[in-house]
Amino acid sequence: MNVLLVGSGGREHALAWKIAQSPLLTRLVAAPGNPGIAEVAELASVKADDAPGLVRLAQEMAADLVVVGPEAALAQGLADQLAALGIPCFGPSRAAAQLETSKGFTKAFCTRHDIPTADYVECDSAGEAIAALDRFTAPYVIKADGIAAGKGVVIAASRADAEAAITDMFHGRFGAAGARVVIEAFMTGEEASVFALCDGRNAVLFGDAQDHKRVGDGDVGPNTGGMGAYSPAPLMTKERLAVVMEKMIAPTLAGMAAEGAPYRGVLYAGIMVTPEGPKLVEYNARFGDPECQTLMLRLDSDLLPLLKAAAEGRLETAPPPVWRDETAICVVMAAEGYPDAPKTGSVISGAEAASQDGAILFHAGTARREDGALVAAGGRVLNACGLGLKVAEARRLAYALVDRIDWPGGFCRRDIGWRAL
Repeated sequence: MNVLLVGSGGREHALAWKIAQSPLLTRLVAAPGNPGIAEVAELASVKADDAPGLVRLAQEMAADLVVVGPEAALAQGLADQLAALGIPCFGPSRAAAQLETSKGFTKAFCTRHDIPTADYVECDSAGEAIAALDRFTAPYVIKADGIAAGKGVVIAASRADAEAAITDMFHGRFGAAGARVVIEAFMTGEEASVFALCDGRNAVLFGDAQDHKRVGDGDVGPNTGGMGAYSPAPLMTKERLAVVMEKMIAPTLAGMAAEGAPYRGVLYAGIMVTPEGPKLVEYNARFGDPECQTLMLRLDSDLLPLLKAAAEGRLETAPPPVWRDETAICVVMAAEGYPDAPKTGSVISGAEAASQDGAILFHAGTARREDGALVAAGGRVLNACGLGLKVAEARRLAYALVDRIDWPGGFCRRDIGWRAL
């Protein structure tokens, strides 16, 4: 099977690492990829948001399957363009991807289909949004409607902070993503992530995780794209997972199909476990990053047949996923200044020999200089992952890997997995 993998982050390195293990694989090409992905796949210099270029690449390589990592390609309608050519794509259409690309769309969808979530109001101007704060009490949840790289959410402790966040969003803090704002009622509880593979009609539960969004130890500082994760999440009991599948995933699949946008790909549900039970925080139309890294480490069976079956609308024919009993932890190593102004170009040493003893290093924002040196080329740069029988063992392995990396220009949180411990 010829597979095109779209993306260049840690999530895509983990997917490439797992797909490369499949006996069904003939050729794996990643666009644009990164130096870590280059160890298991061919790289093509096509950007992840260049849908026409990706379509041409898929045709040239006679791709049997295109696997989309980042949301940018989905927002560009890559899946639609591939479908017109009969090329299976693991990733939703542009219309179905609205579950991630528009917070307002998803909130209205939840209302139409009785999916448990927080009360909300959608606003098109700063004045309207500030006036709408009267409907809520502190703390206030302010969200940019569009895609903001996982950073477009502000939880404001006071009315003044909420008004400042609203003003910032409408003044371009998150670019076009903040042209519309959603204000939500604050939900009390603990968050987790639940994943389901979908083929337009059917869904298969595909694991759960918890991530760490804040930049600093103790969950302080601004939100990021994710500073670490672990899977499984003890919070997500079988009973709670059943509620998520029954009350959220199933009605979402049915509702999207009924509204003319069948959902195919992975559906990532951000869940808040409240005193009233699980409620939906948000949907993402792709694997989480860094949650995906922990899922790939735990998956014991072949990933490729599941992705192909989902893309072709026949999940019922695919073997169910088989999971290892161990816990996986991923620690994100980020560049100094992240998330606001990460410093790129710093040299990283020791990465080549870092993966050992139950730990593996995934590349995210890395690049090779002409002299061969590995350098930071983004905000989140490396993912140090460990797999162990217990949370503490997985965490020990992950941080031992971190300590084998010589990178003065980077940092990480030192408390990943604290909830599980």
